[in-house]
Amino acid sequence: MGVSRQSISKWEGAQSVPDMNRILKLSEVFCVSTDYLLRDDIEEVPCIVNPLEEAEPLEDSKGETLIKVSLETANEYLEYCKKSSFSVAAGVMLCILSPILLIYLAAAGEMKKIPLTEDQGAMVGLIVMFCIVAAAVVIFIVNGHKGEPYEFLEKEPLDTEYGIDGMVRNKMKKYEKAHIMEFSTGVVLCIISCIPIFLVQLFYGDDDFLSVIAVGVLLMLVAIGVFFIVRTSIIWDGYQALLEEGDYTRIAKRREKSIGNIYWAIVVALYLFISFVTMKWGITWVIWPVAGILYSVVAVIYGNYCVGKEKR
Repeated sequence: MGVSRQSISKWEGAQSVPDMNRILKLSEVFCVSTDYLLRDDIEEVPCIVNPLEEAEPLEDSKGETLIKVSLETANEYLEYCKKSSFSVAAGVMLCILSPILLIYLAAAGEMKKIPLTEDQGAMVGLIVMFCIVAAAVVIFIVNGHKGEPYEFLEKEPLDTEYGIDGMVRNKMKKYEKAHIMEFSTGVVLCIISCIPIFLVQLFYGDDDFLSVIAVGVLLMLVAIGVFFIVRTSIIWDGYQALLEEGDYTRIAKRREKSIGNIYWAIVVALYLFISFVTMKWGITWVIWPVAGILYSVVAVIYGNYCVGKEKR
């Protein structure tokens, strides 16, 4: 309302009286009369709200029901994004790091650098890899469970309470520089991750063991880079979800509802069909990351088609 602390202190000490415009605004905010604000001998009259009017859902221009979002829910969601960003990013990083020991032990066993055969080294590496991946999956499940109450914020059209938009934009603006720096750092680390392999080839030629170590360093750099990208993206996406911007516009949400279920149902059917026909379950899992990448392409194409159709 554009009121300083000094002015409020004077009002409380009866040293001055606020102007009528501010009194009217306060009466609207607290649902009381102006007399109640100005006089000490009047008891508060309860504000009666028509329950039918309060319960009536709002709709957007497309006829979709808007979900009401309170300031408390918005703050809880942003806090959840901030807390989960680190653990989810750590889980993704663990998945990328998980095969390093497998690669090293298998190669070291083959080259007789450790008292294990290649198969024994690979077996130990596989056990460690599965344990690390299992820990990462637990992290994803726990965070997914905690985020279930907020799923509607990312999937449904929203009607945010007064003040939420300004609050979110203010926090988003403060975090913008950190987001750009963290995201850029992650991308740079992923790009330069191949340098260790080039350096080994340049200075040591065909040294197989050093090449294996270089692959491990590559995975470490990628893991750290992806950690930065995932962590900052989760926080940034939280702001965008509340503002219904970026990937969370109402058009994007409608697109997700209409094409997402169909697309993934086809992928599941294709995965099961190919796996049962070939019986090569150890290879057919590649369908999932490929499907994830292709989904982004399909979603963009379908989104552009929907936008063009709406304009026509």
